[in-house]
Amino acid sequence: MLNDTITAPATAMTGSGIGIIRVSGERAIEITSNLFPDLIKMKSHTIRYGFLFDGKKIIDEVMISLMKAPRSYTREDVVEINCHGGVRVMNQILSCLVKNGARLAEPGEFTKRAFLNGRIDLSQASAVMDIISSKNDFALKCSVNQLKGNVSDAIKEIRAEILFQIAYIEAALDDPENYSLDEYDKILYEKIEIISEKLNKLIKSADEGKVLKEGINTVIVGKPNVGKSSLLNILLGEERAIVTDIAGTTRDILSESVLINGIMLNIIDTAGIRDTEDIIESIGVERTLKYINEAELIFYLIDSSVKLDVNDYRIVDLIKDRRVIVLYNKTDIEAQISNDELMDIVDKINPHVDNLVDGVIKISTKNSTGIGDIGEIIRKMFVKGAIDNDDEVYITNERHKETLINALESIKQVMKSIKDGMPEDFLTIDMMSGYEWLGRIIGEMVDDDLVDEIFSRFCVGK
Repeated sequence: MLNDTITAPATAMTGSGIGIIRVSGERAIEITSNLFPDLIKMKSHTIRYGFLFDGKKIIDEVMISLMKAPRSYTREDVVEINCHGGVRVMNQILSCLVKNGARLAEPGEFTKRAFLNGRIDLSQASAVMDIISSKNDFALKCSVNQLKGNVSDAIKEIRAEILFQIAYIEAALDDPENYSLDEYDKILYEKIEIISEKLNKLIKSADEGKVLKEGINTVIVGKPNVGKSSLLNILLGEERAIVTDIAGTTRDILSESVLINGIMLNIIDTAGIRDTEDIIESIGVERTLKYINEAELIFYLIDSSVKLDVNDYRIVDLIKDRRVIVLYNKTDIEAQISNDELMDIVDKINPHVDNLVDGVIKISTKNSTGIGDIGEIIRKMFVKGAIDNDDEVYITNERHKETLINALESIKQVMKSIKDGMPEDFLTIDMMSGYEWLGRIIGEMVDDDLVDEIFSRFCVGK
């Protein structure tokens, strides 16, 4: 299939002003020149204006770009047709290209060819799709850094160190007169320990990277009429949820995404939790319980103007020992809850944060006060370093994380074998296993089926 010349729209097939159709392969120039004869005269990396023909019939007025191999995205000859973006005209152009010998590309096939032709490795190829689907600035910056090779460089550096140690052991076993293994187990243990620390750091970055890339699944819980919908509206900056003084207004689940201090929150505003005979409201409460169990972060709103009751303690039992931010709302009016009662609630929840004043953020959704403190607390809960640190390597791909864990297990086995006094040639088995696991991240040790599965997730034309 690599010998085929492929074509696909690189822009969406909509009624837009401009559309781009990409052609790549050995016959890209030959096939496209049947529609645009001047292409034969063009130099690489130039663009030319003219008309596209189907025989003697003009199809469209276009600009044609030419990038000859190997200086192209796929390292093949690539032609890009910049045409009008109408669905009908783009389909006509694609039809003519297929008629002249091209075939329609499969999803991700251009990027797959870039990988197979050695222009990018597998981690960089994955970053291409991540750039397209980025939801926030961090995700975009992280994906761009991965495309530039920061994950590849980190993996290659570790693999190079492992390979050097394997090579030294094998050389010493083959040529003991020139290479000594005396006391080498101590030297090797120190080297492997450093590798283990590097792998651990990359693995730990995965959870943080996932949070910053995909967002934190957040649930707002509390009794009815404590201000949950008002909080959601303030965070969103718009009236998304219905707000009334009638308890139980929110019957269904509202889901929105909002960026706070550079971190995406995937927020769910739930029905208030209370004992109720209302069938519809009780269904909403059941759904709330489901989302609590799936949440990575919980906003627990307490209404300071209403005394605590059995429903509050029911909520506490549901959310204790979770990542919880307690929001003490309606502080603009006289409180009906004592400080001791409030602290008793906080102690029972045991939130995973030790830098809050009394473990509570005091807010007023009516006056929008205290809301700004929420973002800083979330950062301290979920992010250890600076979000905008360009030098930091983040693992944001779940496959990469799992592969790193497997590589680390192999490396830990090497350390155990050294402690157990195993012979050097035995150590190289697990070292090679770790080396090969790491190769899966950059695509050097990967099955064809996995490659096909990864690129099948791409959009057509990329």
